[in-house]
Amino acid sequence: MVGPDNPLAEGTEPSETGHGSTGEGCLLMNRENPLNSLRRFVRPVAQESPREVCELCSQPLAPQHRHLLETANRKVICACDGCALRFQEVIGGRFQLIPRDVVALPNFQMEDAQWEDLALPINLVFIFARGPQRSMTAAYPSPAGVTESLLTLRNWEALAAQNLELMNLKPEVEALLINRVGKTREYFIVPIDVCFALAGLIRKYWHGLSGGDQVWGEVGRFFVNLRKQAGVSAPGLNPIKVYA
Repeated sequence: MVGPDNPLAEGTEPSETGHGSTGEGCLLMNRENPLNSLRRFVRPVAQESPREVCELCSQPLAPQHRHLLETANRKVICACDGCALRFQEVIGGRFQLIPRDVVALPNFQMEDAQWEDLALPINLVFIFARGPQRSMTAAYPSPAGVTESLLTLRNWEALAAQNLELMNLKPEVEALLINRVGKTREYFIVPIDVCFALAGLIRKYWHGLSGGDQVWGEVGRFFVNLRKQAGVSAPGLNPIKVYA
C-alpha cells in the first residue's frame, strides 16, 4: 500500500499497462525507459536574451550605456563609453552625444495663453532646436508616433526671455519637456532619447480616441521616474481645466 511518506506517492507517471503508479507496470516502464522517472525533476533552461552591443564597434554593452543621435535621420544609436566619448565635443557631425542629465524647472514661467498658442491636441510636448538653422520644433507624442510642427520665433523668444535656462539648450540632443496633463504643470530639460521613450510608450499603450486609462497610468509612472532622476518629489500643480 502506498502511504503519504512513500517517495512514489506523488509525481510518478502512470504505467503503460494502465495500472497505478506502483506495481509491475511501473517497474516495467522504468526498466524500459530509465530516464522516465527523472522527467519531473527537469526544468526548462531559461533562454538568455541577446546582449546589446555597441552599434559602432560591436563590443558588449552594460545595461546602462550611452546613446548617440544620428542627426540625419534622428536615430538613437547605442554606444560603449569609448565610442560615445569620441563625439563629446563634436558639433555638426553625423553623430552627437546625447547627454544624461534631467533638470527640473520648478520656477518655469509659461502663461496659459502661451500654451494655447501652440494649439496642440495633447497636453504633452517637447521643444528642441533642429537642423543647421536651429529651427525650434515643437513635437508631441501621438498614437502614430511623433508629430512635429515648427515653433514661431516670436513664441520661442518670448518663452526663452522668461526662462533663461533655455538659452543653454543643446541643439538636437536636448529638449524642453512640458507636461500639462490634468492639473499638472511641470517642465524639464531632458535628453532627446527620453522624449523618444515617452513617445514610444504612448504609441504602445494608446487605445481609442482618448488613449484609455492604461496609457495615462503609464505616462504617470514615466513622470514619477523622471522626477526621481531630477530630484523632484512632486509635480507642480495648477487647478485649471483638465484638457485643452
